[in-house]
Amino acid sequence: MVENTTHSEPSGDDIRPPKASIGVIGWLRANLFDGWLNSVLTLVTLFVLWKTIPPFFRWAFVDSLWFTDGAVCRDAPGACWSAVTTNLRFIIFGFFPYELQWRPLLAMLILFFLLFYSRDRTHWNKYLAYGWVIGLFLMGLFMKGGLFGLTPVDSTQWGGLPLTLLLSVFGLTAAYPLGVILALGRQSSMPAVKYLCIIYIELIRGVPLISLLFMGSIIFPLFLPEGITINSILRAQVAIILFTAAYIAEVVRGGLQGMSQGQYEAADSLGLNYVLTMRLVILPQALKIVIPPTVSILISAFKDTSLVVIIALFDLLKTSQTVLSNPEWMGFSREVYLFVAILYFLGCFSMSNYSRRLERELDRGY
Repeated sequence: MVENTTHSEPSGDDIRPPKASIGVIGWLRANLFDGWLNSVLTLVTLFVLWKTIPPFFRWAFVDSLWFTDGAVCRDAPGACWSAVTTNLRFIIFGFFPYELQWRPLLAMLILFFLLFYSRDRTHWNKYLAYGWVIGLFLMGLFMKGGLFGLTPVDSTQWGGLPLTLLLSVFGLTAAYPLGVILALGRQSSMPAVKYLCIIYIELIRGVPLISLLFMGSIIFPLFLPEGITINSILRAQVAIILFTAAYIAEVVRGGLQGMSQGQYEAADSLGLNYVLTMRLVILPQALKIVIPPTVSILISAFKDTSLVVIIALFDLLKTSQTVLSNPEWMGFSREVYLFVAILYFLGCFSMSNYSRRLERELDRGY
């Protein structure tokens, strides 16, 4: 009697990919060692990191000094973070009265809370607008004083991080709608409006921000009647707004040109006028597709606020330079500027990260 033996073939579930193509090894082969060129670049990069990261870590953390005076720091082999920790309050708040520095701190906390709460699009309603109005009033009250028993503080004493946030947040907030209006004006069918917007955009984009700051700080006051002055912070703020709006206008114009004619015809078929067409149909789509370049301009404008240092405004960069002018802390510019760079990086990274999140939320898959 012969037994009938059958050999079952392996099913699809039993077939596994080779170990060299999955897991950590597979990721390394696919991303770092995929071909001889990528392998060489990976090895060179690892060699550079090995030569730079350990020495930097030792300089920044192992051999560093955090709470001492400048004389002791000069003999230390590592970083002197004491230049930052000892002068932290001046770097952050500038010449704001020492005993009143809780007020700009509270103003910054209110601003950070409003920005964090506004990240969620589900919170965008009229109550959030009321919250921003109340928050802006409280921030101005804490910074300026003069009401409810708060000691008045002249704006010439404002400086450091609060001034940088003031110039950047309010400048970018005002420049964006102005840029949209300029873009719509450049697309207008009315020749006077169109050419006026073209002249403004091309004129502003043709000069550097430094020239506008100098004009606002030095030349503009010469045309004012005798005895009339305008706050230097306000003049710098207006220059930043006008400069940023011109660049945003060109980005938005690109989004408007990217809209198909069918969108306009569909709005016409619904009986929508120009304002409703732009507000309900065109602008929501155009502004969505230009989020990446718009955020790039806003990030550049945020960093360009440091240029107000040339017109003697004590922003974050100017207060840092003032610390380094002290003979006790001369020679420790690496530590101070690295601290300032980290603060700017956190602001720029937050804007970039939020823009990516907003793109994902607005993506409809078509």
